[in-house]
Amino acid sequence: MTLVEPPPTRDQQQAQLAAAYRHCAAIAAEHGKSYHLATRLLTADRRPAVHALYAAARTADDLVDHPGADPEAELGDWSRAVLAELEAGWSADPVRLALVHTYRRYGIEVEHLVDFLAAMTSDLTVTGYADLAALDRYMWGSASVIGLQVLPVLGTAPGVAREEAAPHAIALGEAFQLTNFLRDVAEDVDRGRVYLPADLMAAHGVTREQLSARRHDARFAALMREMVEIVRRRYDDAAPGTRLLAPESRDCVRAATALYGGILDEIEKADYRVLDRRVRVSRPRRAAVFARRLTAAQLARVRVTMAKPKSRSSTGA
Repeated sequence: MTLVEPPPTRDQQQAQLAAAYRHCAAIAAEHGKSYHLATRLLTADRRPAVHALYAAARTADDLVDHPGADPEAELGDWSRAVLAELEAGWSADPVRLALVHTYRRYGIEVEHLVDFLAAMTSDLTVTGYADLAALDRYMWGSASVIGLQVLPVLGTAPGVAREEAAPHAIALGEAFQLTNFLRDVAEDVDRGRVYLPADLMAAHGVTREQLSARRHDARFAALMREMVEIVRRRYDDAAPGTRLLAPESRDCVRAATALYGGILDEIEKADYRVLDRRVRVSRPRRAAVFARRLTAAQLARVRVTMAKPKSRSSTGA
């Protein structure tokens, strides 16, 4: 006779959900230091949702980048589970539980999750991209929809429709991902994947074999210089979107942009030597960016609170 576990009580659900969000926050703190630092500038009600979105993306990505015996089956099982749980409204897995709750709370479109999972699945077989247009098509699922997922959590300014801010959120997601691609060229090629457009590589005389051998030369530096310019244009496309966000969310985005944009600065300072080292923003610089934005974030929260209409008492006084 099979014993069926009773569904958790409301109190148990709340406890499990709180633990799930804490679990996601720990994942973000361990694996996305710049990202996690920027999220500390968010209001307390928004922060857990952003951690959940990060942890889910990280978990799916790790199934591809650090595969087990059967990565295709593992990613497929994880994908089917989260989509079923999203419909059901509950999960026993902490990352998926926090993701399900976030999606349902903020009304995030399930298509964004489907497109993300499709991009992760493509990483199992696709090893390169012919040109920037092909890379952009991949990034729709791996980066653009991440921006669209986060946008409802951040919120928009009064009178601003989400659709108006969406193109800038897409551009910022792509800028962040392209920044990671430039920083992680060596790691990615070790996994058999290259996220530098093949036509630009050929134009500069750079081959996959050179990347695998980690040979830095003037040709590779020139390729990276052009790629940095491309990424900076994505940041430029994203910049007007910050003022469209809810005021209390803007400084988180400004901090994240400064920290990820800082990676490009460090790549330039290193003369584009990313094949034999991992370029990163220093801890003092991260702290300085956070401190500079902290006061502004606190002031924004105060202004928003003061601007809210005060509720009338029952006596009308």
